[in-house]
Amino acid sequence: MEARFRCDRMLGKLAKWLRIMGYDAYYQSCFKGGARSGPVTAGGRLLLTRNRAEIALISNSFLISSNQVKDQLRELQDAALIASDRSQWFTRCILCNTVLNQAETEVARERVPDYVYSQNMSSIQNCPSCQRYFWPGSHKEKMIRQLKEWGL
Repeated sequence: MEARFRCDRMLGKLAKWLRIMGYDAYYQSCFKGGARSGPVTAGGRLLLTRNRAEIALISNSFLISSNQVKDQLRELQDAALIASDRSQWFTRCILCNTVLNQAETEVARERVPDYVYSQNMSSIQNCPSCQRYFWPGSHKEKMIRQLKEWGL
């Protein structure tokens, strides 16, 4: 089964990087009722938290002790909760966590800059939830370089 996470309000950057790596990482900056409410265990999600009190209350949870994202990812890797499968990188929307689709060519032509379309016609993806478009470019190259520097 694919690892599915719920990141608490202190782990927004971690959620973003997990999504970049292709993991299902649910994040919301504020949950009414704390981490015990909402989809904590729904769908087998593992709560990732920096809050020791939540760890004591929720059995399906993991305490993140590091402050830096690279160290947080290493903690998850050391605990065998994630692996660096590069074939899964950039398969989810960084913003809303939805699996990306290959963009329809004609629709993408109208929604992305001309130079992007002409250089990346077959590599453009879109998010069916938030309707954003993604393509290879300098941002993706920087994220790949960052993950490699972190040893992932």
